[in-house]
Amino acid sequence: MAKLLFRLNQVEDDEADDVRALLDEAGLEYYETNAGRWRVSVAAIWLRHDDDYEQARAMLDDYQQQRSERLQEEYRQLEENGEQETFLQRARERPADLILVILSVVIVIGLMVWPFLNFARD
Repeated sequence: MAKLLFRLNQVEDDEADDVRALLDEAGLEYYETNAGRWRVSVAAIWLRHDDDYEQARAMLDDYQQQRSERLQEEYRQLEENGEQETFLQRARERPADLILVILSVVIVIGLMVWPFLNFARD
């Protein structure tokens, strides 16, 4: 019976490709399902044989640990070099985005508070 190994929802393509390559290198049989047209199904990588799960899980955990460390190091390097975009830099480059977000938040809060303000008048 098949066993779920790795969900693909909100996973970057390079990470999914790396997981596929790991499974191929280890010679483990797997298949994929997609989320479907309405995105309500499970997009995932499934192992065909339950017996392979422990080996695959160990490989995947090791890979994810290494990936996490590598991405953290890349982020630190960008910060040290001053190349990591900050909130203020982003706001200066795209002020319209910031204004639209603030306006949206104000509208949502206003709509949430509106019934209470009207109820107080009655």
